[in-house]
This record gives sequence, C-alpha cells and structure tokens, in this order.
Amino acid sequence: MPWNVKDTMSLREEFICLASGRTLPFSELCRRFNISRQTGYKWVERHRTQGGEGLADQSRRPHHSPMRSSDQTVALVLELRRQHGWGGRKIERRLRDLGHANVPAPATITEILRRHGLIHERDSAQRQHWQRFEHAYPNSLWQMDFKGDFPTLEGGRCAALTVLDDHSRFNVVLTACARTTTQVVQTELERAFRCYGLPARINTDNGAPWGSPSAPGQLTELAVWMIRLGIHVSYSRPYHPQTNGKDERFHRTLKAEVLERHTFTTHAHVQQELERWRRVYNTQRPHEALGMATPLTRYQPSPRAMPEHLPEPQYGPGDEVLRVNSNGVVRFRGEALRLSIALKGLCVTARPKHDEDGVIEFWFAHQRVAKLDLKTTKP
Repeated sequence: MPWNVKDTMSLREEFICLASGRTLPFSELCRRFNISRQTGYKWVERHRTQGGEGLADQSRRPHHSPMRSSDQTVALVLELRRQHGWGGRKIERRLRDLGHANVPAPATITEILRRHGLIHERDSAQRQHWQRFEHAYPNSLWQMDFKGDFPTLEGGRCAALTVLDDHSRFNVVLTACARTTTQVVQTELERAFRCYGLPARINTDNGAPWGSPSAPGQLTELAVWMIRLGIHVSYSRPYHPQTNGKDERFHRTLKAEVLERHTFTTHAHVQQELERWRRVYNTQRPHEALGMATPLTRYQPSPRAMPEHLPEPQYGPGDEVLRVNSNGVVRFRGEALRLSIALKGLCVTARPKHDEDGVIEFWFAHQRVAKLDLKTTKP
C-alpha cells in the first residue's frame, strides 16, 4: 500500500524513529503505517546508509537502458533539426540515407526533439493530412508563383520566383528577384527550359506577370511566349490558391526552413541561401508525399528541348485564319472580338465548336482564347 501523501517525509521520519525504538513488532508498525514489510525494511536500510536524505523520493529511471539512443545518435538528430528544422520522419529517413546503423524510429526521434524542447504541442496539433493528387509523369505540369515579398537589410524588398514539378516535387526554379516583371520571369524560365526541357503545361494564378487580374484567363505577353513554345498555359480559379497547392506547400517549407531562419543583407545573400537550400531540398530532404524519397529520385528532364528560334503557330488547311490588330481585336463575320493586346500582329484561327451549333471557338496555336455564340449576337 502507498504512503499517505499528506506529508510523506514526516511520516517516513516518524516511522524510522518508532522502528529504532522497537516498541512495536516491526510487522505491526508497518501495518499501522499502511505499508508492506518490504517497504519498511527499504526505508530503514536507506536511512542507515544515507541518513535523512535517503528518505527522499529517488528517480526510478533504470541505471542501464539497452534500447536508449546513443549520445552520438542524439547529437546527429539535433544537428539535422538545427540545420533544416525537419521532423522525426524526415530525420529518420535522412540518417538511413547517410548509412547510419541502428537509426531510431521516427516516433523515438520525435520524442528526442520534444525532450530537448524543439517541438511544441501547438505545432503537432496543426499538422493535417491531405488527400493528394499528382500527375503521372515528370514535366506533365509545372506550378509557378512568387513567394513574395520579404525585406533585405541593404537590397530592398525581394521576391522568390518558384517553379515546381507536380509529379516529383522537384524544384525547377528558385530565384531571388528584385522585380516581378515579364522579362525577369522569362529570363529565368528560358534558363530552366534549356536545362530541363519544356513541360507540357504550366499553371499559375491570375496575378501579373503571367496572368491578367482584371480579366482572368486573358493571355499576357509571357503566356503568349510560352504557348508559342508549345506549352499549355492554365490558370488557377480566382481566390483558389489550392489549385497551385504543391507550390503553395513548397512556399510554406521555404519560409520555415530558409526565410524565417536568416536575416538577409542583399539579394546576392538571399540567392546564396536559396541555392544552398535548393540542393538540400531536391537531393537530401525526404518528402513525405513521395514515400520519404527525395524529389531528384522521381524527376527526369523533358525530352522536348528548348528551340533556338520562337516558332510561329501552325494551323490546318481547313482553319479560318485571322490576324489580331494592334488593339488586340479580331474581326469575324462583322463582329469585333477583343482577345488580348499581347496577341497583336499574330494569327489566330476560328473553328466551329463541334458539339454546339452556332458557337465559334478562337484558338491561338493549341490554346483556346475566346468563344463567340453567333445565336446571341445582334443582327
């Protein structure tokens, strides 16, 4: 039976005094103090060998724990956490990839981090599991956006241009940009196309420079350039950033593992840290959505090479080809249809919609840019 917790030390001292006086049989004394004889002998022996301090509660932690993680393993766990801010599953996979033996389970690593004050309960509560969708092959879809913007001490505001492959989560572009213009993005994309080839499709939001905030879906100069390269361009629904969800999630990781861990002086300093982290992200950091593999193991370059010259769109012999005027307008059967100023001087084609009578679709290369219902036009 346990001691009365009202005043444990006083009861133990009283028990020792009465036991040393031998006024009662030892078994009777133990019964009155509601403890076993084994417990009574334990406290007598502790008092004999340690004095009054021996009556205090002592740690029940075993002197030897065969399954306890070694100090070296704990140090490796803490170092990976310090470097990258990773959790238990990523650290466990990375230690195995590095060839370490006797790597603790992810739950054990999580407990090590918690024991050292590196995990807060609110962070664990915020973790959510999402149903994921991904394209079947690399370069089927790239997601593109800016992680904007954040300050530097000497270089002004900075925005990070990010491009992510949907299938592999491979980070294709990660660039610190002083401006978010068409020319800046096109230069970075051209560099990526020459290195990794052309994707089948690129998805963005409706913001500049790739989208038209005032007219969602209307082509911009950057979109026209990508379409002429044979790339399909798609846009997220307004106010639905989850359409670019993998790149949005990438931004959260970028913020947690880079932007919040450094104070940047110049844009060159930002780029240096981005390049260092990009290598870690693509080649070392285990990705939970990939079964703890790294993005590089799931990625391969596109077989479609960047052409040396920008090709003109090609149309079929039965297509009705129209040229867009300097105002971005095309005329068709007496109707003036505004397409996009980015198409000025270029040719589009008008094709009847095969499953809807009286409806004409306008295409620039492979991309549909407008639709006209002749049944609703004024006579």
